[in-house]
Amino acid sequence: MSQSVKPNEPIVTHIYTADPSAHVFEGKLYIYPSHDIDHDGPTNDNGDQYAMEDYHVLSLDDLNSPCIDNGEALHVRDVPWASEQMWAPDAAYKNGIYYLFFPARDHDGIFRIGVATSTSPAGPFKAEDNYIPGSYSIDPAVLVDEDNRAYMYFGGLWGGQLEKWQTGAYKPEAPDPAATDRAYGPRVAELNEDMLTFKSEPAEIVIVDEEGKPLLAGDEERRYFEGPWVHKYNGKYYLSYSTGTTHKLVYAVGDKPEGPYVFKGTILTPVLGWTTHHSIVEFKDKWYLFYHDCSLSGGVDHKRSVKFTELKYNEDGTIQTIDPYK
Repeated sequence: MSQSVKPNEPIVTHIYTADPSAHVFEGKLYIYPSHDIDHDGPTNDNGDQYAMEDYHVLSLDDLNSPCIDNGEALHVRDVPWASEQMWAPDAAYKNGIYYLFFPARDHDGIFRIGVATSTSPAGPFKAEDNYIPGSYSIDPAVLVDEDNRAYMYFGGLWGGQLEKWQTGAYKPEAPDPAATDRAYGPRVAELNEDMLTFKSEPAEIVIVDEEGKPLLAGDEERRYFEGPWVHKYNGKYYLSYSTGTTHKLVYAVGDKPEGPYVFKGTILTPVLGWTTHHSIVEFKDKWYLFYHDCSLSGGVDHKRSVKFTELKYNEDGTIQTIDPYK
C-alpha cells in the first residue's frame, strides 16, 4: 500500500524525479518533474549527467494522500525535433487543453523549447512537430495571468546555453560575463492565444537591488542562474529562481509580469546536490514550495527526488526563509 506524502520527504521513491512544476488542476495537485535516470556518462558543467529522456506526471488528491505516478506522459522518441535531454518542464491549462512545455536539445545540440498537448492533466501528451519558433535555452515556466494572458519565463546558464544567445543568435564560443558586468536575466515572452508560439521576441528581465541597480554577474548570492518561476500574491508578481553556484532559491518582486523585479531575499537554503529547481503553488488556502534534493540517492547529483514544504509570508509580503533540513 502506498504511503501518504510527508513534508521534506521524497514524494515518490520508485523513480528519481527533479525540477518539479506544481499546479492545481481539476481540484488536485499535479506535479510535472523531470525524470532522472542512471547512466555511465560524464558529469560536467555542461550538464551531461542529466540524461533524462521522458516525463512522468505525478498527482496528489491532497497533501495527506499517496502520490500517484500516472506513467510515461511523453518520451523523447516521440518528439520529432528533439534528440536528447528532456530537462525541466512545466504545464499550463488554457483553451480547454493542457499544455506541457519542455526543453530538449535539437538535432544540432542546441536547446529549444517544445510544446505537447493533452485533454488530461495526467497526459499522455502529444508533441508538436517543431519547437516554438524563436525559443532557446531551458527551464520554461508559464504563468496564465488573471486576464488570461500567458507568459513564458525561461533560461539557464552554462549547460542551459543562455549566455550563448546574448546577440540574438547562437554563438557556441560566447564567453561568460565578467564579474563586474550586469548579470544575465531570465527571458520572458508572451504566448499567443494558441499557446504554441510567441507573440513577440523574448525579452530579458532585469533584476535590481533595493536601490534600483541591476545585479552583477559576480554577485553569486543573488544573481540569476536558472529555474525561473513566477507566481502572484496580493497583486504582486514574485519571480523566484536558482542562484546555481551558491545553491540557493531566491526571489524578487515586481508590479508587472515582464518586470523589472526588485531582489528581496532567500526562499530556500542549500540542499544536498549541485543546484535546485522549484515551484510555488497555492492549494487549499496554503502555499507550498516544491523542490528537490539528492538525499535518497546518497548525494548522487543526477539522481534526485522531489519534495515539498509549506511556504509562509510575512505581513509585508516577504517570504520566510526555509531550511529544508530543520
